[in-house]
Amino acid sequence: MTASPLLDDTLVTELVRDATAAPSMHNAQPWRFRYARQSRTFRLSADFDRGMPHSDPDARGLHLGCGAALLNLRVAVAHLGHHPDVTPLPDPGDPALLATVRLTPFGAGDAALALLHPAVRRRHTSRYPFSETALPEGLREALTAAARDEGATLAFPASWHLQWIEELTEEAEARNLTDSGSGEDLARWTRIGAAESGTAGDGVPDYAFGPRKHGGKAPMRDFSGGRPTADFGTTAFEKDPCLALLSTGGDRPRDWLAAGQAMERVLLLATLEGLATSFSAQALEWPDLRWPLRDPVSGTDHVQMMLRLGYGPTGPSTPRRPVREVLAMDD
Repeated sequence: MTASPLLDDTLVTELVRDATAAPSMHNAQPWRFRYARQSRTFRLSADFDRGMPHSDPDARGLHLGCGAALLNLRVAVAHLGHHPDVTPLPDPGDPALLATVRLTPFGAGDAALALLHPAVRRRHTSRYPFSETALPEGLREALTAAARDEGATLAFPASWHLQWIEELTEEAEARNLTDSGSGEDLARWTRIGAAESGTAGDGVPDYAFGPRKHGGKAPMRDFSGGRPTADFGTTAFEKDPCLALLSTGGDRPRDWLAAGQAMERVLLLATLEGLATSFSAQALEWPDLRWPLRDPVSGTDHVQMMLRLGYGPTGPSTPRRPVREVLAMDD
């Protein structure tokens, strides 16, 4: 079998542009890429300077964001007609090196990844109300299967478990609004006013905060942190939100990286199926609240992310750093 031809730099840039369309905690975009032309191999590294020392002290959330970027890169590589041969955490002595991705001939399973490509740049986090329309059971099963393909579990809590999750999230949101450390993380990565929002290539600009919640049970974060912002109005959110818990059996960097890929695979499929999506990570930022989120039946898996899914506006896109800031190339 002949080797894959070398990629020109324009194609490499576009692959990384797709990868960096991934979501990350407060849109901090904590990743770096290096491409070796002769070996056709990407190196994905974590940028720990873009971490959240108070809200994410173990860098679990940072790994999830990098995992989402890794999934996007795999999708983009498959769309180009290659197989993304991934080696996670290839160097125990370098915890910042999260994965290598070598381009090899297209193979089994790559077609399913390639089908997700149209959603890569369409996916946006929506902080707007969704309708009360329930997700079809078949779609729930497909989203569950997408997470399972990446080694994670996606569950849709109901009844008292759902109510318990909503209460834990409300407690976490109340803590975050009065916790100075959480406030520092939020202030660093939110952009308020036209001067900040118009020039920054990262963070969450105020036009993407969404309206303030006034009624409903959807677990929304107040990105203003209590600071004055433009008036985007108040509105009621869902009375019966569709929430999904993404979990893994372990709780180490390898599991976090897998969870990020599973999260993004679910989000891309949801986008293709016409769903709007957002995150509810507040309770995950407090260890004593994160543990009770787990499956009440098994009580063993580690919850890595809570997703909110539904039919509604997709929300505005948030900025991305120029590819030249996150990509280096070697011969």
